Amino acid sequence: MATRPVVVIGDVGLDVLVRPHGAIQHGTDTRSDVLVSPGGAGGNTATWLAAYQLDVTLIARIGDDPAGLAVRADLEAAGVTPALHVDPEHATCTVVVLVDAAGERTMLPDRGANRHLSLTDVELNALELGRGGHGIPHLHVSGYVLFDEGSRAAGLAALRQARDLGWTTSVDPQSPAHLRAVGADAFLAWVDGVDLLLPNEPELACLGGEEAALRAVDAIVVTEDARGARWVCRDAWPVRVPAPHVEVVDSTGAGDAFNAGFLRAWLAGETTQSALEEGVAAGSAAVTRVGARPRRSR
Repeated sequence: MATRPVVVIGDVGLDVLVRPHGAIQHGTDTRSDVLVSPGGAGGNTATWLAAYQLDVTLIARIGDDPAGLAVRADLEAAGVTPALHVDPEHATCTVVVLVDAAGERTMLPDRGANRHLSLTDVELNALELGRGGHGIPHLHVSGYVLFDEGSRAAGLAALRQARDLGWTTSVDPQSPAHLRAVGADAFLAWVDGVDLLLPNEPELACLGGEEAALRAVDAIVVTEDARGARWVCRDAWPVRVPAPHVEVVDSTGAGDAFNAGFLRAWLAGETTQSALEEGVAAGSAAVTRVGARPRRSR
């Protein structure tokens, strides 16, 4: 199993998962199942990576509040090293997630303290990495960090530092809506030189397709929902892996789980086919249960 250390930069906070029992009745009550659980794209990917026993550090910003304390404790319990910077003015991130009967989720995020991730929060040289002395570190950045003007400079600085240090890098675009808002050209300029771009099909379409994206990055790993995932790069044939048929309960965090599964195998030097299979297995497992994090034994 890979022992290369991984640094994840991305949001962490609390998800309020709401599963209405029927159509939402506007202006009155709709009975629902509600679950409050740890979330945030960065925290999700980090905890899935830790479930594979990788040495993983999460860089994020939390509020000076009970939610921030809960977030930190959960990451530590999951085996993640939390490099969390406490913001004295802004609350910990909260995301309301509406999950419909088909398991599709609609998110209403308040990034809170994550919006204010700063340049001093992302000094990669200051991290104690590779405590076992194995391998070149890898940096994974959530696209949400880049979309927000308040945290963008920190995300771009981290990518530059990683490249200067000789690390490998990956970015998940995360959101078609945000991609449309900033434009494909801007986003591709931000990720220019990244080793792996990890979009889903709608996100790749917003970026102008494979040819446009490959002018900026070395390889693309595209998730295709129930159809599986594929690998596309500049100098090799595409590779595609189908997904198993599963009952979709909640798709929240499925892409974050896929990222962790794929990176686990890719960082270990396994074949592209194996990495895709592991990513698809992780994403498929994630949608069969409520919540965005892997199950932990009690």
